[in-house]
Amino acid sequence: MATFEPGHLHIERHALNDDDVSYNLCIDYEVTQDPEKGMQFTVHGNIMGKDMEESFFLPKDQAYNFASNVTKIAEQYGVPKTHSGIGSVHKHYDAMFEDVRVQLDMKSGDPVKPEHLE
Repeated sequence: MATFEPGHLHIERHALNDDDVSYNLCIDYEVTQDPEKGMQFTVHGNIMGKDMEESFFLPKDQAYNFASNVTKIAEQYGVPKTHSGIGSVHKHYDAMFEDVRVQLDMKSGDPVKPEHLE
């Protein structure tokens, strides 16, 4: 299950058996100018019954890559790689991507800073 509203994505998955994984996560995000223009993301909730909260910043030219960061965070807290993908909430991530793009005024063809690719 997932719900989206600008600035907030909620993803919830309930374990189907003892070997399955469950999580209840919110991804909140907002434009920031510090240290440079970009998007500040906060992932919070619980994974496998353990509370968690992680924040990360992505500069404007890298903000489209938020799903990779969220996946890595989920894996750090115990979500197996087989369950950490975004496929089941793809349309909600698409809506979030579009909202990030609009909030940061990102356009196709905008340059990427080479130092952000290292």
